[in-house]
Amino acid sequence: MQAPSSVAWAWARWPLPAVATWLACWMLHAGLSPWLGAAGSAVGATALGAVLALPHGQPWRRIWVALGFPASALAAGAALPSWGWLLPLAMLASAYPIRAWRDAPLFPTPPGALDALGPLLPLPERAALLDAGCGLGHGLRALRSAWPQARVHGVEWSWPLALLSRLRCAGATVRRADMWASSWSGYDLVYVFQRPESMARAWTKACAEMAPGAWLVSLEFVVPGLRPDVCLPAAGGRGVMAWRVPGSVGTQPAGDPADNPR
Repeated sequence: MQAPSSVAWAWARWPLPAVATWLACWMLHAGLSPWLGAAGSAVGATALGAVLALPHGQPWRRIWVALGFPASALAAGAALPSWGWLLPLAMLASAYPIRAWRDAPLFPTPPGALDALGPLLPLPERAALLDAGCGLGHGLRALRSAWPQARVHGVEWSWPLALLSRLRCAGATVRRADMWASSWSGYDLVYVFQRPESMARAWTKACAEMAPGAWLVSLEFVVPGLRPDVCLPAAGGRGVMAWRVPGSVGTQPAGDPADNPR
């Protein structure tokens, strides 16, 4: 029973499946080269990567898995040092560090996905909004579009993504930090576009740290066993849902996130 559970654990910790596939492709390439030559073994290794990419549900993961070997092979054959095949892995590791493997990969929020939600949530004019795991800033832009007068904040653990998000969203405050370790207190609304497995944790954190009456908003994924207070269709067929933190509204003012220690 231990082996299957270990395999399931590794499969769920992206990008471990991609790394394992790339290593398997290179091992096959090395093993076939004496019999098929460099070109034939490269074709076989590329085919293996394509086959191992099929079980992945998300198209972007299939692309990463399938193209990892040919991309690294091209890098190794170009005017690069012998370790050039490690470049795709290094790029993936810097954009998606190990500490973030349990969180969602890069899920861009469609433009205007939250616009219909804006008029339905009673937020102060200068409300403090947080995109937890802001990636490249698509969610920050959606928050700004829905609540133009709000103060928009983002937190992202990947330093390349945090930097790009800061450059793309000049009107937002973006910090490189762990969305789970950073306090959510002081925010009137926290937006997440995570994985289904993360939603129960997000709701627990919201209830523990956010003021009564504040909002947790999610695109596409629901809090297990909890009916949303607001549920609307959104761009791309996805639904946008909002849950209000329980308690006596007004007993704990949200205040300014800048007053909270990080």
